[in-house]
Amino acid sequence: MAYQRPNPDDRSDNVEKLQDMVQNTIENIEKAHETMQFSSPEEREQIAAKNKRREEAIAAMRAEIKDEAASRENSYQ
Repeated sequence: MAYQRPNPDDRSDNVEKLQDMVQNTIENIEKAHETMQFSSPEEREQIAAKNKRREEAIAAMRAEIKDEAASRENSYQ
């Protein structure tokens, strides 16, 4: 089996990717809110719990965006 070298660490577009992920997650929260009106009480509870986790994920992604932007300004050193 031939040795495969790992791909180089390319962080040049991480901020943009994270921003897209945040936007997609926000859209998913909005869609879930729309679906809640047609859901049973149990489903509403599950959707609310999932949206809470999504909001926590968004906060974490925004913190990561700040870190990546700072690293970009410092030339990833």
